[in-house]
Amino acid sequence: MSNTTQAAVWMIGAIIAFTTMAIAGRSVSVELDTFEIMLFRSLIGIIIVLAIAAYTGAIRQIRFRKLRLHLMRNICHFTGQNLWFYAIITIPLAQVFALEFTTPIWVLLLSPLILQERLTGIGLIAALIGFAGILIVARPDPGNMSPGLLAAAGCAVFFALTAIFTRKLTRTEGITSILFFLTLTQAIFGLLSAGYDGDIAVPSALTLPWVVVISIAGLVAHFCLTKALSIAPASTVMPLDFVRLPAIAVVGMILYDEPLELLVFAGAALIFLGNFINIRHAGAVAQK
Repeated sequence: MSNTTQAAVWMIGAIIAFTTMAIAGRSVSVELDTFEIMLFRSLIGIIIVLAIAAYTGAIRQIRFRKLRLHLMRNICHFTGQNLWFYAIITIPLAQVFALEFTTPIWVLLLSPLILQERLTGIGLIAALIGFAGILIVARPDPGNMSPGLLAAAGCAVFFALTAIFTRKLTRTEGITSILFFLTLTQAIFGLLSAGYDGDIAVPSALTLPWVVVISIAGLVAHFCLTKALSIAPASTVMPLDFVRLPAIAVVGMILYDEPLELLVFAGAALIFLGNFINIRHAGAVAQK
C-alpha cells in the first residue's frame, strides 16, 4: 500500500470522527450547554489519556514545566472549542466546517507576531484568497450575520492560536504531556464556566453515551490526522481533509434537512485554494 493510500485511509478515519463529533454535539445540546459539554468531555478525556499513558509507559512524559505556555494554549483551545460547539448547534454544519478551514490562514497571519516567522508575498496572496472565501461563505450583511456565523469564524482564529502555541510546546514537550494538560485545564475551565451560577446539568442516561462519543471522537480525529501527516506531506493530506465539507453537508441534509448551498462550496473552494497555495509554496521552499 502506497503512502498516499495509507494517508487516505487515516483521513477517512479523521473525517468519520469529526463528523461523528458534530452529530454527537448536536445530540447533547438539548440537555447541556457548551461549557457543560466541555466539562464532561474533558473529565472523560483525562481518564482516557492517563489510562493510555499508563499502559504505554508514556506517563513519564508528563512534566510540570512550561505551565504558562500550556495555560495560554488551553485557554485558546477552550474558547475555540466552545465557539465551535455553539456554531454547530445554531447554523448549518457545512458553514461551520467551511469557516473552520480558515484556521491555516490565521496561522499564516498570526505566526509572524508570535513565532517571529516571516510572512511572504505568496503567503499574503494565499491569505487574501482565503478571506475572499470567508466573505462568500459568511456573506456578511446586517440582515445575514448571526451569532452562530461569528462563532464559527471566531473558532478558527482561536484554533489557529492553539496550533501556534502547540508548535512552541512540541519543541520541548511530548504529546502525552500536551494532551494531559489540555484535558486537565479544560476540565477546570469547564467546571468554573458551567458552575459559576451553582447549576451544572448532569448528563442523563440517554445523553452520557453521546458525551463519551464526543470525547473519543475528538481524540481519534486528531490521532488520525496526525498519522496521515506523518505518512504523507501536507500538500497531499489537506485536499483529503477538505472531503469533510461535502461529507458534513450530506449529513446535514439527511439528518437535519439543511440545504446544500452552492455559495458555501464556492467559498470553501477559495479557502482551500488559499491554503493549498501556501502549503505548496512552503514545500517548494523547504526543498531548496
